[in-house]
Amino acid sequence: MSFGFHTGYWGAGPPPGAGDAVALAERLGFESVWTAEAYGSDALTPLAWWGSRTSRVNLGTCVAQMAARTPTATAMAAMTLDHLSGGRFVLGLGASGPQVVEGWYGQPFAHPLARTREYLAIVRDVVARGGPVRADGEFFRLPYRSPSDAGDGPDLHASGLGKPLRSTLHPLRPDLPVHLAAEGPRNTALAAEIADGWLPLFMSPRLDAEYRRLLAEGFERRSPTLRPPTEFEVSATVPVVVDDDVERAADAVRPFLALYVGGMGAPGANFHRDVVARLGYADAADQIQSRFRDGDRAGAAAAVPLALVDDVALIGPAARIRERLSAWERTVVTRLVVWADARSLTAVADALMG
Repeated sequence: MSFGFHTGYWGAGPPPGAGDAVALAERLGFESVWTAEAYGSDALTPLAWWGSRTSRVNLGTCVAQMAARTPTATAMAAMTLDHLSGGRFVLGLGASGPQVVEGWYGQPFAHPLARTREYLAIVRDVVARGGPVRADGEFFRLPYRSPSDAGDGPDLHASGLGKPLRSTLHPLRPDLPVHLAAEGPRNTALAAEIADGWLPLFMSPRLDAEYRRLLAEGFERRSPTLRPPTEFEVSATVPVVVDDDVERAADAVRPFLALYVGGMGAPGANFHRDVVARLGYADAADQIQSRFRDGDRAGAAAAVPLALVDDVALIGPAARIRERLSAWERTVVTRLVVWADARSLTAVADALMG
C-alpha cells in the first residue's frame, strides 16, 4: 500500500503552506498528491501550479466534478496535465450531489450512473484519439443535436454545422488512468466496471468484505480492453491526526465529518450520511444532520462518536496509528490518501512510513 497526500479543497482562500507541503510530501516519500473542488476553487489549477514544484509524485484530482466541465473539456485538461507532468496525472472524477450539480452548475442530477457511463466513455475516446469523437447518448451528443423533446425551456435548435472532431493534441498516454469517486454500492460496482480505480471516502476496514463483493460484481462486467482487475487501484481518503491525546485527535476530525454528514447534501439525498449509516451510525448521523441544519455546527461536531472517527480515520499517538494501520493494509486499499494538516505532515509521514 502506497501513501498519497490530499491537499483538500480551498475555503475562503488558498490553504496556508499548501505549496510547501506538496514539495515536502515528495521529499518525505509520499507517492502522490491530490486536489479537490466543491464550489469555490477548482481542482486542476492548484494541481498544475503546485505540481510544477515536483518531479516524482503522481498528481491526481480527488475529485474533479463532472458537472463542472463537458467530457471533452475534461479530456483536454487531463491530456494537457499529463504532458506537463511527464505522465504523472491521474484523472479522478466524481458526480458530486444534487445540491451542487443543480444549485451551482445548473444541471439536472437525475440518473448519475448512466450520465457517468456516457461521460467517461467520451473522455476515453478523446484521450485514445482513435478518430473523430462521436456520441449519441441520452445526456451527451457529439456533434450536438437538438433533443426531440424540448420541454418547457428555450428551444435551442442545432445549427447543423457541427462535425465530429479529433483532438489536435496527441496524448502522452492513450490509456491515461481515470478513477471514479463512489460511496454507494452501485457507484462502487460501476467504478470497477468502467474505471481504472476507485476513490472512496469514509470507508472502513470493517466493511472490507462488502467492498470486495461490490468490486467483484463490477469486474464481472469489465471490458477486456481495460486494465485487468489486478491493476485496479483503490485510493481511500483517510484523515490522519498524530496526537498523544486520542480524544483531542478525534476533535480535529469531527468538524470534517460533521460538515459532510450534516451539510454536504440535502435531507434524504446525502450520500455521505448514507455511507456513515451503512457503517452502523444511522442514529448519530441523523443527530449530526439535525444539529447542522439548525446552525449548530459545534453541536454537530460534538455528536460525532469517537467510534465513527476511529472507523474512518487514523488518530492518536504514532504507535496507535501504526497498530491500526495494519487493518487498512489487509483491505482492498492500494493507496491511502492522507488528509492531514500541512503543518503536521512530517509527523504523519513518520507515523505511517517511519
